[in-house]
Amino acid sequence: QVQLVESGGGLVQAGGSLRLSCAASGRTFSSYAMGWFRQAPGKEREFVAAITWSGSVLYYADSLKGRFTISRDNAKNTVYLQMNSLKPEDTAVYYCAARRVGSIWSQDSYDYWGQGTQVTVSS
Repeated sequence: QVQLVESGGGLVQAGGSLRLSCAASGRTFSSYAMGWFRQAPGKEREFVAAITWSGSVLYYADSLKGRFTISRDNAKNTVYLQMNSLKPEDTAVYYCAARRVGSIWSQDSYDYWGQGTQVTVSS
């Protein structure tokens, strides 16, 4: 069992930055690949980024490459999402999730989810 708690969301002006954190409980955190997803109002939840258990391979939604960076610290049981040059269209609830098998791009592959953290980007 893995419990995930996101933090770091908030209100920021366009062009600003935020760093989201996702703290995981459980001693098996390092065996899970981790992903970030987001859901904007009235839209479906979408893939943002993911990182393998070792941190050696990173995945990003094409539209976010260059602005968002995912990383993890297995010693701290934490995964991060650094978001730069934020735009109003980045406004969404951001979720972290953990998976062991299956497609890293697919929400259906993720076994555990956090409660989400709101990110609001004003123009």
